[in-house]
Amino acid sequence: MSEQDPKDILEGVNPAPPEVQSGERVEIKAEEASPGGEGTAGTAGNVPDVPFRDSADQLSALPDIPRVLPVLPVRDVVIFNYMLLPLFVGRKSSTQAVDAALSGNRYLLILTQKDESVEHPKAQDLHRIGTVVTVMRMLKMPDERMKVLVQGISRARAVEITDNGGYLEAVTELTPELAEHPDGLEVEAMMRAARSLSEKILGMRGLGNPEISALLAGVDHPGRLADIIASNLRLKISEFQEILETLDPIRRLELVNRHLGKEEELASIQVKIQDSAREGMNKAQRDYYLREQIRAIRGILGDNNTEGGDLDELREALDKAKLPPDIRKEADKQLKRLGGMHGDSSESSVLRTYLEWLADLPWSKFSRDVLDIKKAKDILNEDHYGLDKVKDRILEFLSVRKLNPGSKGPILCFVGPPGVGKTSLGRSIARAMGRKFFRMSLGGMHDEAEIRGHRRTYVGAMPGRIIQARKQAGTRNPLLMLDEVDKIGADFRGDPSSALLEVLDPEQNFSFTDHYINLPFDLSRVMFICTANTLDTIPGPLRDRMEVISLSGYTMQEKIAIARRYLAPRQVEENGLKKKDLRPLDDRVLELLVREYTREAGLRNLEREIGSICRKLARKKAEGVAPPFVVDEDAAHALLGAPRFLDEELDAVLQPGVALGLAWTPVGGEILHIEASIMPGKGAVILTGQLGEVMKESAQAAISYARGHAGALGIPPDFTEKYDIHIHVPAGATPKDGPSAGVTLATALISALGGVPVAADLCMTGEITLRGNILPVGGIKEKILAAVGRGLKNVVIPRQNDKDLEDIPEELRGQIRIHFASVLQDVLNLAFPDVMKRKKRRKTA
Repeated sequence: MSEQDPKDILEGVNPAPPEVQSGERVEIKAEEASPGGEGTAGTAGNVPDVPFRDSADQLSALPDIPRVLPVLPVRDVVIFNYMLLPLFVGRKSSTQAVDAALSGNRYLLILTQKDESVEHPKAQDLHRIGTVVTVMRMLKMPDERMKVLVQGISRARAVEITDNGGYLEAVTELTPELAEHPDGLEVEAMMRAARSLSEKILGMRGLGNPEISALLAGVDHPGRLADIIASNLRLKISEFQEILETLDPIRRLELVNRHLGKEEELASIQVKIQDSAREGMNKAQRDYYLREQIRAIRGILGDNNTEGGDLDELREALDKAKLPPDIRKEADKQLKRLGGMHGDSSESSVLRTYLEWLADLPWSKFSRDVLDIKKAKDILNEDHYGLDKVKDRILEFLSVRKLNPGSKGPILCFVGPPGVGKTSLGRSIARAMGRKFFRMSLGGMHDEAEIRGHRRTYVGAMPGRIIQARKQAGTRNPLLMLDEVDKIGADFRGDPSSALLEVLDPEQNFSFTDHYINLPFDLSRVMFICTANTLDTIPGPLRDRMEVISLSGYTMQEKIAIARRYLAPRQVEENGLKKKDLRPLDDRVLELLVREYTREAGLRNLEREIGSICRKLARKKAEGVAPPFVVDEDAAHALLGAPRFLDEELDAVLQPGVALGLAWTPVGGEILHIEASIMPGKGAVILTGQLGEVMKESAQAAISYARGHAGALGIPPDFTEKYDIHIHVPAGATPKDGPSAGVTLATALISALGGVPVAADLCMTGEITLRGNILPVGGIKEKILAAVGRGLKNVVIPRQNDKDLEDIPEELRGQIRIHFASVLQDVLNLAFPDVMKRKKRRKTA
């Protein structure tokens, strides 16, 4: 029901109010209708308290109403008998209808539109039952609209609606209220129920008044009671129209009672909502009053006057953090404890720091993911040259995230030598996704508390590095890079790699609990990317949680392209030079830097050498030498000094007993000079060069193979009885181990025993069995890169490693000839081509 003065709901109003009779201007308060619209009502209307008459008396008592009346279509209102209602009239046809009524006997037939959006309604757009009204007052507006005050007189049916040229008019048939109705108990009960519900609803809304009961009790006809109550309900237009069209007063009262029941339920819910809001407001006011009293008491006691302000700031910070309900409950508990402590106590300081950490953590802040695959591809290509397979895997990962944002996804681990772009790849992924990037180095970490944090009982306790990283990132879903995950240590303080198992497990990290915070924190929205130089030192359970992506290294052409596009421009800028001060470095100069001044799989030393050139040129510019500078090969030698690595280190002809092997290291591939020497003795075997257990066993297998095949190899079968064997791998200060040196050890041994040198441009890798079979090994790309970098022309790899050639670029394969070997004899045919040809000719002869 409308929230207005209760007296206005039922209080009688004369057909012509005093202000209308006085001839003064009437201020009609109403909401503005849309331009040209009608039917917007102001106050819900007053019902005149005129005596009720039966059907015949009512018709005779009504003034002479013409059978044909002007029609006023209205949009959003339905008028009942005796309602007094202000209306806006703006449509030209409607203003003409009002003018026609005023020029005659002031009667109009008001019909409600079926569709409010129709601007120029026709007969078919109007309901056929409406209300005959009398126009009591009209006021013209400056914009040619009208304000009219009308009062309902009688229901009427539009028998026929026609267009009179400028407005609609209808042949009407009055449908006066029927006075006769059953006087039974059922009707009386319905009327009492309607009165009771009306009073109850008004009471819920604070509009209850004893006068209302008397006014409602004074209406003894069910139809009129239904109209009075219906005119003040909050209903849809279709529901109002249904009540208007219900001519039977008993059925009309039943319909109104149903709406009253619904209105009572809505009013009850509204009261509950208001009571709940009022209780919350009263509690806040009470808490504020009590806090002010506490502040005053502390001031009297001489305590720190800022203590209360600190608590208010903490409470405000916790409100802004939007903590989850269970976290906020614990925070409020600790805040209450802090409020009861003295500000100078040590526990107070610890508790305040703890609450500040809770307020600073990003409990509800997210970065919006930008999963534009094309844009991500452009960013990766812009930031990195080559690495096509790595980029494809990253784009696949982002595509899955785009199609299934809720997917947990794998934990990526970039494995490769230093300087190949592992960390910069993580930055590019974060930039492509629009996430915050934070790098955390785990190298040398020994304490488990670095991951899980310290318990608050310890002096100087702090959260772990994971929680600290989340705070510094400022969002719940940053990209967190765990660098050097292969260099985590362990001692009596715990094993950090074991603590990482929970962090990197999507099935567990949604409730990661830091010892300091001691509350569950969701890490499932964080994107973790790890980096490592080798997988050997990563514990198995931790490695099992990660998807490994290998970044082997760069070819000569890739290094030159990267140096030209990225490294040289960056070093020019960082060393204070302008782009025009240094002419672009020629590819021959860059190749010289790679070949003679660096020997690595990555690019760090190459960038250092370019930076060294730029620093020396910056000094020349500062001393007054005018740019631009041109750096050719001679200038590069002059600026950088003597070359650090020379191709001449490779002998043109190897001595017997020397073979070149290939090894994989965390910093890329390496060339190994394996030497074997025999001397008179009694079969002793000497192994030097800090060889590991695996390489020692490979050497023993090579000796056994040589003994078993001495006749076929053309070596003395009793060499183990007459000679001592010494196998050495130079650079003795460097430990060496691995399962890929067996082929090279056997070749060097056979070369020494037979006195035949190995081809100088041949290198090899692979493990052997006692029967001479060659087993596959790893790190093929890194090893071939090392061979090409040292200028070797032939390489032997196990036949089962032919699948690894897919990772080697075509231009790299064009610089070296790759031979496959299944047994050791295949290697010997390549290592001793002249000897094998002679043996073959003798066998044929």
